[in-house]
Amino acid sequence: MVNVTDQPSQRLPRRDPVARLPRALEGERGLFIVDATWGLIQPLRLPGGVPTVGELEVLEHVRAGGALIDTRQPEHVAHGTLPGAVAIRHEDIVDGLAELRPTGPVVLFCNGPQCTATPQAVAALLAAGWEAADLRYYRGGVHDWVTLGLPLTR
Repeated sequence: MVNVTDQPSQRLPRRDPVARLPRALEGERGLFIVDATWGLIQPLRLPGGVPTVGELEVLEHVRAGGALIDTRQPEHVAHGTLPGAVAIRHEDIVDGLAELRPTGPVVLFCNGPQCTATPQAVAALLAAGWEAADLRYYRGGVHDWVTLGLPLTR
């Protein structure tokens, strides 16, 4: 995980309260308001060799019946998640995936490129003995999913 002191000094100051999810601009189909002031920018590739995937890979993974895990907190999941996703908080990921018993690779995601939940979940899974080859990191998360016009479900 990237340290806060490693963040670009040009980043905007944090808004209070922050809006973690992009929201549609009323009356402007396809335009979104994005709060770029929260979180810590995460690396494209996580330590440990877990592959990073994009939206097309996530769509194909779900079509093939693969496990898709939303690592966000319940109050964020309540606003919507990716179709087919199962919510398991990043703090509960090791026990949650043990209960779920997925077959094949698991794609994990959170709010977006500045969210630390999935990197923390991946680190916990690797420490618990999961193989990097069995995990996938969707760095774009809900943020990129929504801004690309893809649907959420509740």
